[in-house]
Amino acid sequence: MAAEMVLSRRPGQPHSEVLSEADLEELGQRKPPSKTSTRDYLRKARCSASTAKSLLFRFIPVLRWLPRYPVKDWLLGDIASGFSVGIMHLPQGLAYALLAGLPPVTGLYSSFYPVFLYFFFGTSRHNSVGPFAVISVMIGSLTDSLVPSDDFLEFVNGTNVTVVNEAQRDAARVELVATITVLTGIFQVALGLLQFGFVVTYLSDPLVRGYTTAASVHVLISQLKNVFGVSVGEHSGPLSLFVTFIEICKKLPETNVGTLVTAIIAMVAIFIVKELNHKFSAKLPMPIPIELITIIISTGISYGVNLNSKFGISVVGNIPSGMKPPVVPNTRYFGQVVGNAFAIAVVGYAICISLGKIFALKHGYKVDSNQELIALGLSNFLGGFFQCFAISCSMSRSLVQESTGGNSQVAGVISSLVILVTILKIGELFHDLPKVQPVPQPPCHFPVLHIQYQGSTGGDALFGAILSAIIIINLKGMFKQFTDFRTLWKSNRVDLMIWVVTFVATLLLNLDIGLGASVAFALLTVIFRTQLPHYSILGRVTDTDVYKDVAEYEKAQEVPGIKIFRSSSTIYFANVEMYSDALKKKSGINVDRLIEKKKKALKKLKKQQKKAQKEKAKRKKDTDAECNGPGVAVIELSGEEGGTPPEPTLRSLGLPQPNFHAVILDFSPVNFVDTVSIKILKNIFKDFHEIEVDVFVASCPASVFAQLERGNFFSSTITKHCFFPSVNDAVLHLNGRTCPASENLSTKM
Repeated sequence: MAAEMVLSRRPGQPHSEVLSEADLEELGQRKPPSKTSTRDYLRKARCSASTAKSLLFRFIPVLRWLPRYPVKDWLLGDIASGFSVGIMHLPQGLAYALLAGLPPVTGLYSSFYPVFLYFFFGTSRHNSVGPFAVISVMIGSLTDSLVPSDDFLEFVNGTNVTVVNEAQRDAARVELVATITVLTGIFQVALGLLQFGFVVTYLSDPLVRGYTTAASVHVLISQLKNVFGVSVGEHSGPLSLFVTFIEICKKLPETNVGTLVTAIIAMVAIFIVKELNHKFSAKLPMPIPIELITIIISTGISYGVNLNSKFGISVVGNIPSGMKPPVVPNTRYFGQVVGNAFAIAVVGYAICISLGKIFALKHGYKVDSNQELIALGLSNFLGGFFQCFAISCSMSRSLVQESTGGNSQVAGVISSLVILVTILKIGELFHDLPKVQPVPQPPCHFPVLHIQYQGSTGGDALFGAILSAIIIINLKGMFKQFTDFRTLWKSNRVDLMIWVVTFVATLLLNLDIGLGASVAFALLTVIFRTQLPHYSILGRVTDTDVYKDVAEYEKAQEVPGIKIFRSSSTIYFANVEMYSDALKKKSGINVDRLIEKKKKALKKLKKQQKKAQKEKAKRKKDTDAECNGPGVAVIELSGEEGGTPPEPTLRSLGLPQPNFHAVILDFSPVNFVDTVSIKILKNIFKDFHEIEVDVFVASCPASVFAQLERGNFFSSTITKHCFFPSVNDAVLHLNGRTCPASENLSTKM
């Protein structure tokens, strides 16, 4: 049975006096604002064993949860999940190194070091950190623009044929990307230590989804040249996406059929198996690692057929085994990449914390947003010394980690160990993986795995169609976000506008500038919403003490003689003028026009009084000249001038009077005021006083009340007696009634 709660007043209930804010200050004995001295701060910051332990557990969360790790319940699931995610890391690490324009081993490093470090510092149990397509393409745009392949062209054996010195180019790009990664980590750690985890709130969900969708389009376009086997130049900056796409379209007649067929077969196979993994996820002990299988098959065919020697198909070549010592990043790049590093830091964190909160809500644990910033920052900062590129969290890997039984970041450690074994021993097996190579070769006669193309291009560091197929199919989840358009159209048009503007700006202006433009637009929408709030006149709902918008509620009736005005937003310099105008408009009378008429009437009255005084003075002078008793006339005149004439009113001036005698401003939505709004509020009191209407304020928060005091709002004409705790108290005061001592909730079954 449903219970309907109705607010009502008990008949015959005792009543007490209505209290204004001034009365409440005296009765409640308001406390002065507390002041914290430097000594208090030092006392709080004093080091102790408990404080050190608390800080250690806060910044290294693994110390808190690992000793209580339920081995029997979670270990087997974490091991199975770790192997599944590790197998996904391997092909994705190679593929996303492709996107970043880096040698393949950096993808393996980026799948090991950051994942291992996140185990110690992260607070999300299900986030799978590592290479991520959006971050990789942001890095790739930098490597293409700052370290282009054209800077490393060399002539072959004294001929006019030029090739790219890949070893030098890759070394320069790794140095650049390591610097970007370290700088990204510095930004993230600094923001986390400064408790700036809230900055992600400026990246609303529509903005992040629109941005990642546009970034997916960037990724897709960047892979089309490998799918069609054509060579294109390197382009960066605004409109570079469209320049690249147009160039690809122009070169479609040069499509390499073998490359296209290879890409299509790989994409169809990967797509079908991924759909089967999703459909039978409950029955499969672990997802079928189709990406890894595809790479193994293509590598096996390449090795068995000996593509490199027989058909001139270039292969990946040597993937160095073993761990490399840390290298200090080149700080001379800092000035060139500082803006891009900050954008990568914010986008990577936004994606990571969004996924973390989704899983935390689902499984009932808490994710510390500031600690996640620190964890991601340390993973990037330390990883940058080991030739890693910036990482974030992957939705596909995180879902696999959760669905295969992963319960903690122990699964992440297991997956990083899988990558470690690959780096140490198995990397050399991928030596024969087909790769795109710009060395001029005769046409290939192996129709399916022909991935080589001719000419020197900006894609000479990219892998072949197999890895491009893996990248494109893994974008499926991102492209599903186009359905947001329909959802947001129905739910919130402003959020839809943010999504569309973010998407278009990111496509047109590229990933770095597009992000800045998108955030700026999102903040502008907030300003527009506060500048254009909903204004309403409130009325009392029948038989209650509740006040609602009379335009929305049929049973909400205006209180006779009283206008209750409410704005849905706070009041500050950007909208206070509109607030004043809306109040005057909603009152139903042209306040400014009436004040102007009153001034004219008073001016006219003053002229008449001066004229009358002159006539009176003239009559007095004539009287004094005619009679010898001027004293009598003087006494009479003094008697007339001794009394204070009554102040002119609208009625006495013959002007129309408002049909209400009081205005109540509902301040419940107001959370702050500034000097401009205080000045305009004073003018509101003054203007309505001019037309003989009293102004009162109701439901003013204590913080706003304190700001009004500090802003010298109160005076002899505007006192604290004009403020009331609620709209109902103000109405009762104006109607000369008393306020109920208490209220009760009656329940109707």
